[in-house]
Amino acid sequence: MLFNLIRMKKSFFLLIATLLPMMAGAQGVQGTWHGDLDLGVRKIPLVLHVDGNKCTMDSPNQGAKGIEAQVNTITDDSVNVSFPTIGGSYEGRVADGKLSGTFTQMGYRLPLVMERGEMVRQRPQTPKPPYPYKTEEVTFVNEKDTATLAGTLTWPVGYEGKKKVPVVLMVSGSGLQNRDEELFDHKPFAVIADYLARQGIATLRYDDRGMGGSKGDVQRATTVNFKDDAAAGIAFLRGMRKFSRVGVLGHSEGGTIAFMLAKEKKPDFIITLAGTGIRGDSIVTEQTNFILRQQGKPATMTVKQMRLLMMMQKTNPWYDYFIDYDPADDIAHVTCPSLVLNGGKDSQVLTESNLSTIRSLLPPNKKSKIKEYPELNHLFQPCKTGAVDEYGEIEQTISEEVLHDIAEWIREVSP
Repeated sequence: MLFNLIRMKKSFFLLIATLLPMMAGAQGVQGTWHGDLDLGVRKIPLVLHVDGNKCTMDSPNQGAKGIEAQVNTITDDSVNVSFPTIGGSYEGRVADGKLSGTFTQMGYRLPLVMERGEMVRQRPQTPKPPYPYKTEEVTFVNEKDTATLAGTLTWPVGYEGKKKVPVVLMVSGSGLQNRDEELFDHKPFAVIADYLARQGIATLRYDDRGMGGSKGDVQRATTVNFKDDAAAGIAFLRGMRKFSRVGVLGHSEGGTIAFMLAKEKKPDFIITLAGTGIRGDSIVTEQTNFILRQQGKPATMTVKQMRLLMMMQKTNPWYDYFIDYDPADDIAHVTCPSLVLNGGKDSQVLTESNLSTIRSLLPPNKKSKIKEYPELNHLFQPCKTGAVDEYGEIEQTISEEVLHDIAEWIREVSP
């Protein structure tokens, strides 16, 4: 969707007088602008960056940044650009301190008035320094893939090293993520690490290979490779000999990886947030049908139809593995304590099919617990519909109830 140095005094003032209108005009349209595209049922925030004769656009709520523009014209006080990748365009003029114009896409013309500056998004849960705990920058290596992972080890508040504490390795969801699992300006892993540090629990969160300070082959990587990265993280933590228990907390694909690691008996306990219980092609089919329902269309997509569509699209090793992977066998071989959490309004990993399947497959364990939060989405935020475009609109990063439940359960299984 969518100056010039003048040395001679006599000519200096004359030249400045001549340039002032031009400079004012250039400053008028140059820079960053933000505004909401009003679709009636919802608003989509857009950010426009005008830099000289270049222009890009961000759609924060859709996770899109740096959408390149084809510049038609940029003048002192106006801009006219097209965005080929999304089939859209914007034409606006500066007046009364605002950039007013029209955004066009797929034949629709919508007014778009933008104000100067970056869009300020409230994220009250994001930790801000000074922190009451110590953090340590670390690296560990997945020797199997020669991948080096860089992360942040967060120690509990008041930790002095005299007593061993539980530690949790955090594994992010699909798509390359930084150590905070940053998405839509939310930093859920940073929030979780902060909360657990205040509850006496250490954490290690790391950049995915190819992100931040981490290195490794991304083009050929599948979930198995990312699982091996996480396994190297567990080995690193055990090698420190400072922890009573080493657990894994995985979100989405990270939850799937947690089940894989548990089958291999790597962690002492696992926590899955929106982990999958059914095969990848079924996941994609359910996601598609959810979107169709949201659009008021018949949600009749079948797995067979979805696979036929996939055959006509260019894919990659990760995707090819994902659509064929069935987590059933991994889940059925989990013997360590497991905390399985899902949001009832999750539109990416639907609870009805995934949580029920996990419940039927997970072996009995007195310390294991499965819980659904009826009003939470895939990021475990309180929401209205659970649709992806709500994520950026919601100020809360993750439910306080979920944070509390995670900390309490870790203490129960980590004497």
